[in-house]
Amino acid sequence: MNITELARKLKVTPNALKQELPKLGFHIGQRAIQIPDKQAEKVISLWQEKTKKEEMLFKIKEKMARTEVEEEKIETSNEIILPPKIQTYRLAEKMGFSIRKVMNELIKNGVLANVNENLDYEVAAIIAENLGFKPKLGEEEEKKSSISLKEKLKEVLTKEIFDLNSEQKKELLTRAPVVVVMGHVDHGKSSILDAIRESQIVSHEKGGITQHIGAYQVEKNNHFITFIDTPGHEAFKAMRARGGEIADLAILVVAADDGIQPQTMESIKVIQQENIPFIIAINKIDKPGADPERVKKELSEINLTPEEWGGKTICVQVSAKTKKGIDDLLETINLIADMEKGSLITNPKGSLIGAVIESHLDLGYGPVASAIIYNGVLKQGDRIIAGDSYGRVRSLKSQLGIETKQVPASLPIQIFGLKELPQAGDLIEVVEDSREFKKRVKQMSFSSSEAFNQNYTSLEKENNLKEKNINLIIRADVIGSLGAIEESLSPLKNDEVKIKIIKKGLGDLTESDVDLAKTTNAWLVGFGTKINSSVQQLAHDLELKIKIYYIIYDLVEDLRIEINTMLSLEIFEEKIGRIEVLKIFQQNGKETILGGKVIEGKVIKNAVVRVWSDLKKDNQKEMELTGEGRIGQLQIEKKDINEVRVGTECGLKFIGKAKIEIGDKLDVYQEIKKQKEV
Repeated sequence: MNITELARKLKVTPNALKQELPKLGFHIGQRAIQIPDKQAEKVISLWQEKTKKEEMLFKIKEKMARTEVEEEKIETSNEIILPPKIQTYRLAEKMGFSIRKVMNELIKNGVLANVNENLDYEVAAIIAENLGFKPKLGEEEEKKSSISLKEKLKEVLTKEIFDLNSEQKKELLTRAPVVVVMGHVDHGKSSILDAIRESQIVSHEKGGITQHIGAYQVEKNNHFITFIDTPGHEAFKAMRARGGEIADLAILVVAADDGIQPQTMESIKVIQQENIPFIIAINKIDKPGADPERVKKELSEINLTPEEWGGKTICVQVSAKTKKGIDDLLETINLIADMEKGSLITNPKGSLIGAVIESHLDLGYGPVASAIIYNGVLKQGDRIIAGDSYGRVRSLKSQLGIETKQVPASLPIQIFGLKELPQAGDLIEVVEDSREFKKRVKQMSFSSSEAFNQNYTSLEKENNLKEKNINLIIRADVIGSLGAIEESLSPLKNDEVKIKIIKKGLGDLTESDVDLAKTTNAWLVGFGTKINSSVQQLAHDLELKIKIYYIIYDLVEDLRIEINTMLSLEIFEEKIGRIEVLKIFQQNGKETILGGKVIEGKVIKNAVVRVWSDLKKDNQKEMELTGEGRIGQLQIEKKDINEVRVGTECGLKFIGKAKIEIGDKLDVYQEIKKQKEV
């Protein structure tokens, strides 16, 4: 048979075949082009046997590697930093998985890539998430790949203010500072705003947690200050970041009786990334156990040394309950605003630049956007574009619900007349020329009136029959809540049970939602909305899960409980002992009866066994994994037993395909079953 034909049958190159033939006991010259047919048949048979053995050993090693990775995951964080591009094999190395597993995951996601191919961050991140990691773009690359809202504002405002001539600059005004209030949940951010505005926000918030971004303006000593209240709960990370992007100054609230907490650190990170001046408001100084000095010590430990300790961090002690220190806090804000007034300039005759703070769907008015204007003046009748939304301003309302004809810079406002719901963080601009406005609108791509719905079209195509799914249909009162819900569901991701949001939108649950839930066996979830009695009855008749939530973590906890009931048992292996083979009594293809001595730990019946053989390489002994099986029977002095301890000789029946010889070592593993949890 021709060497090339034989290589083709074995699916290798002729050169690779020639290099492997001596290892199989066939010695032919490197220039040989033919091999006798009988020898070729033997080569094929031995090659197939060799391939099967390699595949078996590959599976064993992969299983061992999985166990090691699982053990490592228990001890370490599963966050993974990825570059903008990464080769497939490098991604496998980073995660500690085999290349085959990563390749299979790529194929599942419709990506055909070889081991050396560069994967984009987006693709690599999806694969990493599917395999249980939390991917993150390297910080340096993150900075290069994204432009913040603040940077966009700065770019536009530079042209509108700083590039003016001296005459034009005389018409510039100083606007009120936009102040973001940040900090950990329950540290009193909303209570401080209550004290400042002498109103009650907290009583209107479910569970005492602020769950929407709100903007409010107050006056102190003839100075106006605009406040943005950001939610402190862990679920609202993205909303806090938006608040940081559009602010001129930050107040970081830290409770005197609780100190620095996880969301405090996250807020500090946002403030430092946005490079904005900030004040530490040490709240709840009236409470028993309050210790402002401990808070200052904790701040100094993270390089935020208070001014009174010789540092540069401004700290103000307050009590939102008694209003003690609130005036000091406002005076400090005014002082910093005076120092920063060079950057708080607005051009009332310039182009309008604003930013959406929040948006919601009102049954009477349609899409409503809450916004802050930074430059120019927004007037009733203006044609505006906000992100992927547009419209003509039908009416404007102040924070007190009073209708107004025009809005100057830094005054929080509600805008009515948009065709679609803009997203929080979208820039707002006015297009004065009607032709240009129509042209811009035509170029924009819009979806249906439910712009934020992701209608489910083909769930059966997406579903793998082996997967277990929890399908959700979600309706919320505002867009920010939808984003926060999705972010909160991320930690529940796992390989076995998938959470799929098949439809999401604003407003109340509808009968069409119920119809879709029936088809897809989905949960009907409302957040801060209501359930119409007919919708409730229809869902009840169809035995569908339907519930209204007001606190996101109630929804997360319900889903966590449901997922845990659906997860299968997880099987871990724990090495418990080692046997040295002393004698072989009988051996066939599937079983080996042998005698040995337990040299480590213990041996139990039905345990998994891995065979390590002494191989001679370059005149040196080297242990190599050669097979795997199970202990079918254990005996001492011909009596069946279940367990043998270290130092004892025994007989055992090894069940599995492996050639065992005297002197081999058998590692013994016990399988441990554990209920998976998320």
